[in-house]
Amino acid sequence: MEPKKIHKKLNELASTAICGNDISSSVLYVSALAIAFAGQYAWITLLIVSLVLFLFRKIYGEVVGALPLNGGAYNALLNTTSKGMASFAATLTLLSYMATAVISANEAIHYLHHLIPSMPIILTTIGLLLFFAILTIGGIRESSRVAIGIFLFHLSSLVVLSGFIIYFLTNNGVELFMQNWNFPVKEGSVINAIFLGFAASMLGVSGFESSANFVEEQQAGVFPKTLRNMWAIVSIINPLMAIFALALFTIPILQSSEFQNTLLIEMGHYVGGKWVAILIAADAFLVLSGAVLTSFVGVTGLLERMTLDRIMPQFFLKKSRTGSSYRIIIMFFLLSVSVLLITNGDVKLLAGVYTISFLSVMALFGIGNILLKVKRNTLPRPETASWPSILLAIGAVLIALIGNILMETPKGSPSNVVVFLDYFIPSIIFIIIMLNRTLLLKFLLNIIHTIFDPIRKFVFKIDKNIVATINHINSQEFVFFTKGDNIATLNKVMLYIIKNEHTKKIKIVLALEKGQVSPPNLSNEIEFLGKEYPEINIEFLVVEGKFSPKLIQELSQKWDIPVNFMFIGSPSDKFPYKIEELGGVRLII
Repeated sequence: MEPKKIHKKLNELASTAICGNDISSSVLYVSALAIAFAGQYAWITLLIVSLVLFLFRKIYGEVVGALPLNGGAYNALLNTTSKGMASFAATLTLLSYMATAVISANEAIHYLHHLIPSMPIILTTIGLLLFFAILTIGGIRESSRVAIGIFLFHLSSLVVLSGFIIYFLTNNGVELFMQNWNFPVKEGSVINAIFLGFAASMLGVSGFESSANFVEEQQAGVFPKTLRNMWAIVSIINPLMAIFALALFTIPILQSSEFQNTLLIEMGHYVGGKWVAILIAADAFLVLSGAVLTSFVGVTGLLERMTLDRIMPQFFLKKSRTGSSYRIIIMFFLLSVSVLLITNGDVKLLAGVYTISFLSVMALFGIGNILLKVKRNTLPRPETASWPSILLAIGAVLIALIGNILMETPKGSPSNVVVFLDYFIPSIIFIIIMLNRTLLLKFLLNIIHTIFDPIRKFVFKIDKNIVATINHINSQEFVFFTKGDNIATLNKVMLYIIKNEHTKKIKIVLALEKGQVSPPNLSNEIEFLGKEYPEINIEFLVVEGKFSPKLIQELSQKWDIPVNFMFIGSPSDKFPYKIEELGGVRLII
């Protein structure tokens, strides 16, 4: 067997840069967006968002710390509920990445268009998407180098802009900020302004969930640091830029359409002249491009995990020499380009998809944490989130989701919910079909028998092909490692297999070290289960050796069964190995 090429994992800077470009690019629009709804209270709403994100640091830290596998909310729900619920979260995540990639690429080109007016928008947007698709195919480390360069340039540009603004305010004072503070609030309600401002500002933390989708590519201990770094970035730059904006311009000017689209460029031009504005425009192009890269990296990790779990076609598992799943990347590129062409470049129509899917994923991650505490309470984890913080975080996200749904869209534009459903319904239908493909194939088989029995030769040929397809799907063998569990526990295993997997074969394996003996009733109980579930071939095996990652790999190679088709029950605190050391073994009880 050819030795598997080992790919180096990402350090703290590289991991932070990949997801940080997405979340830090929010400074280009979220301050203006918050001011549009909350006026002089925008910086307060942005600080509230920072507090909510602080709560999610613990939530993500607990879930991913306990289950450090790619997939984010999908992985959390897969290991605590069913494939159906996990696939629902995955669909929302995929839509969020798709909308982020298309919107960020298009907005990046619009900023570049300020510098090069003759440039064709749609064609150049496709070129930018193609560039990052090729870069991602080149491998995660190559992508991370570009991400680091963009990330450091972006932070440096913000430092330069802040320096000019502070110098300007030192010389000219902050009287305008005080005038804005006394400016009448829209519709006269401070609470309503803060509510809508908070709902809009929550969009500024998109990207926070991305780190969880490529955690397997990160070095040990890096993931919680990426959460800390992203939280620190948005907690500082977003409220600060809102305060700066309120100190430089009046609220009516800030709420005008021109300033809503290019606030930081206008600020740079006002305090530092043309060259600072050009610097910010170039930075905007680069960091929004970095958000495109975040989408490609995040969606690759997510769809790889879904393909390994046989939700997506196995066609997507083919890897390049650099270790990237190039078929997933190409598919995502084609999907993004098709959406760009369908909208004819008017990507603001995708705002509803981006808004609802992103906030829903955040809420589902919180729900995943609750389920992890209830169903997998013995699973070791490096940190824990308290119950009040989880409920408060989920509640805050739901408030933001409601606020975004209630927001009025521009005249003539469809509502956020309508646009979201236009993309969500076809996506979830495809996932439902993949989850129930054997059932649908059997249903199709029955229809064929009913209609085409008179044409026996034709029916027989199709019958043979479809049965072969079903048998191929069900031929995959699964393994459950028992610790000598009682029949009630083993029955739960069988119920899980029947409900969630397409198979007719399962090995129940007991690993015994020298001197140990099998529980006396175990063999009889498994024989009884075989009679209760005649549709599944149950094979009981006792193997000599200590249950360990090495034994798992040996049995996987010996039986030609992938590790992610091997199951265990939830380990206790005394279990000597971390879950990630087991190579992808799934927890099912």
